[in-house]
Amino acid sequence: MDAIDAHPFDEATRLTGEPGRYHGQTAARYANMIGPFGGIVAATLLRAVVDHPNRQGDPLAFTVNFVAPVGDGRFAIDTKVVRTNRSTQHWIIELSQAGEVAATATAVFASRRETWSSTELRCPSVPEAKTGIKVAGDGLPAWLKCYDICLFQGGIPPLLAIENEDAFVRSVTLQRMRDEPPRPMDFLSLTAICDTFFPRIYVRRSGLVPAGTVSFTVYFHVDSEKIATIGDEAVVGIARANRFYNNYFD
Repeated sequence: MDAIDAHPFDEATRLTGEPGRYHGQTAARYANMIGPFGGIVAATLLRAVVDHPNRQGDPLAFTVNFVAPVGDGRFAIDTKVVRTNRSTQHWIIELSQAGEVAATATAVFASRRETWSSTELRCPSVPEAKTGIKVAGDGLPAWLKCYDICLFQGGIPPLLAIENEDAFVRSVTLQRMRDEPPRPMDFLSLTAICDTFFPRIYVRRSGLVPAGTVSFTVYFHVDSEKIATIGDEAVVGIARANRFYNNYFD
């Protein structure tokens, strides 16, 4: 893809340099309240492996640990393949700024074989899009303009008040989402879009409080062929918290 034709997402996750040692630059379009949107950082870390010539298979599991705030500006990413097995390949990734590590990640890639498969989780009932509330307006972080998000449950005032006072469902968010402008989904954009949910404590307490991501994990239950069938259609996402305890929550 030529730079002039690149989608803003691809521009924001663009890397230069040599395999194993890449360089990137944060994008103002994906800015958060402090530093860049965590989802775009995660997607950029994953790109460092996806684009590596020694990569084998598709992403299976991916974890990012934010060991320090990622600041605006340039950064370096180092990648190392730890081991390649018959079906899986394991990677370690580090993002550093000014010589200090700001994020670490582990990635497992896998070559899938056709075997017995089953899905126990069921898609929730989703209302028509016209009944939802679009996440838009002044005062929101810049990165939210890069997504078309329609909320049906679990926003924060004034976007969407919490009507159900049952403590066991008050932290649930249900939304439709896709890149804006639309972009065909791949593993990178899926990684970023998984981080578009408001922090659960915002939803549970119905307002903004200081919060930051410590660890972020995505499990990919899809392969390259299946994800390609989504195209640029919106996907449904649901998020909930299980426990808030002494300064941390999931």
